[in-house]
Amino acid sequence: MQADIAQYHAGLPAHERHVCIHLAEHINRYLLDASAKVWHGHPVWFIEDNPIVGYSKQKQGIQLLFWSGQSFDEPSLKPEGKFKAAAYYLQDTADLPSAELSALLKKAQEIQWDYKNLVKRKGILERLT
Repeated sequence: MQADIAQYHAGLPAHERHVCIHLAEHINRYLLDASAKVWHGHPVWFIEDNPIVGYSKQKQGIQLLFWSGQSFDEPSLKPEGKFKAAAYYLQDTADLPSAELSALLKKAQEIQWDYKNLVKRKGILERLT
């Protein structure tokens, strides 16, 4: 696991650390071509420098955020922010079964909006193919 992500985990209470480590291990196993780092204060995975998925500690639990998640057509994901992101909140690893997490990660690879060039395009998102 990346050192900065391990350090992020080390700063969490035991139960939340357990949930985040579970997510990181699953994401790393599934997104083999992705790179990961702590970005804006929490772990994020990128494909070709485009943010795909990340998680952070929130009041509602651990927020699992998919940058293009509003395009996944998944009722379990809740819109987040003003662009195409959507989130899932976990209290425990059992809240999101591995098969469902794998399905969401598959969609995250297949359905992407170009966040990498958002500033260059002055806030306009374009869908990647």
